[in-house]
Amino acid sequence: MQSEISKLAPPTMKIKIIAPPERQYSVWIGGSILASLSTFQTMWISKQE
Repeated sequence: MQSEISKLAPPTMKIKIIAPPERQYSVWIGGSILASLSTFQTMWISKQE
């Protein structure tokens, strides 16, 4: 990620990437939060549907 952003930024700009180590689970965490919302539960589709 650092090299990709460095290519886009001016050469004089210092780039520092800060990313939490648990970012690999971000999708699962977000999905579990979304699934637990009562407003989202009304949008679920069952096998029968």
